[in-house]
Amino acid sequence: MILVVNDLQTIRRAAAEFVRAMGDRTVFAFHGEMGVGKTTFIKAVCEALGVEDAVGSPTFAIVNEYRSATTGELVYHFDFYRIRQPAEAQDIGVEDCFYSGALCFIEWPEKIAQLLPADTVHVRMTEETDRTRKMEISD
Repeated sequence: MILVVNDLQTIRRAAAEFVRAMGDRTVFAFHGEMGVGKTTFIKAVCEALGVEDAVGSPTFAIVNEYRSATTGELVYHFDFYRIRQPAEAQDIGVEDCFYSGALCFIEWPEKIAQLLPADTVHVRMTEETDRTRKMEISD
């Protein structure tokens, strides 16, 4: 599946389409360069899921936890940019989150690749020359 975001107005539509396509999958790894829009898109997805809390980058906290106001569903948002080695992620219990059944959105998943579940959905984000964002979603 490929999603294209032309501007902030179309991000909500893309986020809603992403949510419809999630199915029963729970772990989503967002790949992309710094500034490509990973956090912005995850924020839009959380809003589409009914999260009412302010969604922001967990760069320093490593993980933020949210709950959907409409479904009660738990959502974890990870940012492993500052992780130096996978053991640091293990120490905070990420594997418990990954296998909990809660939704997990992961930025910089390449830092902890060996910890990701086999059924992780990979979202590769790129910025095109016209400044649109393209997201290729694959198993």
